[in-house]
Amino acid sequence: MSQCPWRVPNALYLVVAAVALLACSSAQPIIPPSDGRVALGTWGGDSGGLIAGDTATHVHIGCTFGDVTGRIPVDSRGNFSVAGRYMLRAFPVQQGPTVPALFTGHIDGATLVLTVTVNDTVTRTTVVRGPVTLRFGDTPRMGPCPICRNPYGTRMPLVTLR
Repeated sequence: MSQCPWRVPNALYLVVAAVALLACSSAQPIIPPSDGRVALGTWGGDSGGLIAGDTATHVHIGCTFGDVTGRIPVDSRGNFSVAGRYMLRAFPVQQGPTVPALFTGHIDGATLVLTVTVNDTVTRTTVVRGPVTLRFGDTPRMGPCPICRNPYGTRMPLVTLR
């Protein structure tokens, strides 16, 4: 058998395959699409969750929840501030009306930091929930709150108990 002068040594194949495997298998974060609004889907973290739908955004922090009409707009720096409604006494038995709230935070890639400031009209105080750090595509881990109410008014299993 004759040897071709351009034949690549087997070791070089192994090196190329190893580099390609590492490049493909390295954990790349999921970056949500940026259209100037919070990305559609679930954002989750410890004691917090956000569900962004086409017509509403639903938030949980601890055993409380709130809603914003539509998707939350985000400025060019990744900041947001939007008014909505919040239920402070939601678990184990929901009590009282929803009250005015301000949802503020920042998005950096697939990470969203959220704070909710509530004007509690029942106790006439301002209550702050958060900040919580949420990741796009992660499942919310809500502790003792086993069910999340989605923005469409039905109950759905969204969270995992820890």
